[in-house]
Amino acid sequence: MNKRQLLSAMTLAIAALPLASVGHAQDFPPSKPVTLVVGFAPGGAADAAARLIAKKLAENIGQSVVVDNKAGAGGNIAHQQVASAPADGSVLLFGSIGPLTIAPHVMKVGYDPFKDLATVSGGVNFPNVLVVHQGLGVKNLSEFVALAKKKQGGVDFASTGAGSASHLAGELFNQRAGVDMVHVPYKGGAPALTDLLGQRIASYFSAPPTAMPYVEAGRLIPLATTGLKRPAYLPDIPTVAESGYPGFEALNWYAFVAPGKTPAPILDRWNVEIVKVLNDPGVKDALNKHGLTPQPTSRARTTISGGTTARRSPVARRRSSSIRPTARFPR
Repeated sequence: MNKRQLLSAMTLAIAALPLASVGHAQDFPPSKPVTLVVGFAPGGAADAAARLIAKKLAENIGQSVVVDNKAGAGGNIAHQQVASAPADGSVLLFGSIGPLTIAPHVMKVGYDPFKDLATVSGGVNFPNVLVVHQGLGVKNLSEFVALAKKKQGGVDFASTGAGSASHLAGELFNQRAGVDMVHVPYKGGAPALTDLLGQRIASYFSAPPTAMPYVEAGRLIPLATTGLKRPAYLPDIPTVAESGYPGFEALNWYAFVAPGKTPAPILDRWNVEIVKVLNDPGVKDALNKHGLTPQPTSRARTTISGGTTARRSPVARRRSSSIRPTARFPR
């Protein structure tokens, strides 16, 4: 090989390097099983939605999608784990509003949601429902507030962890109703519900699919939902806003994110697949029956910024009169 031929061969080899890199980045689906991490214990709304979506994802891509529950610290443990996970498309996170938009502003979480996590698509959103056990002796929200005012510091509420949406809703309600309910954090909706049913906790701002089977069975009493309007699947339960607290709104959401260094082509492919699943009629119907509204978005419209709500949440500034009573995934 002469000098000219050698130079030409080297040029072709160098030129091929970026193409090979891009081709590798676009490998999809991953060659190994996909892990969908959930930050809460099995049995709650996040777990139920994630498993339903994971099943359809696996069918569509022809690869196993395993749900991995990493409960604790209001979901922060799972988010920290995924922030440092392999960025090869094999790890996704069913991220939640607390760890993504609230917790990083009020506590040390070990990750930066803007740098260490990459957005993929919206997931689901929903209002919570405030439920109490039968032994509390209240039948509506006004009676509950009267009891909480009579026993300041003597009525408690469960949440799925410090900084979670259910915690946010409870603290916002404390502020708006002028009561002092005591916050009791759990590792997920299922253990919180267990203690509520056992009357070891007074109340819980629960995700609908977690609480409603027990409401329908007569074991729990629903007092109010936390959206501005009554959801179609809970038409008989009033909102907090219409029960004497105009403007009260505390919506919950879950979104799909991945490790921050995941290549953009892989994130784009995951967006296509997740949006396809969330638009699937069977999946939409199943989620709606659980009280969850599918929220597919493009990557460009997916944001993990909580804006003013996250920076001025009731968790951080409970007595501020300028708190925005909203915690929602962008539409």
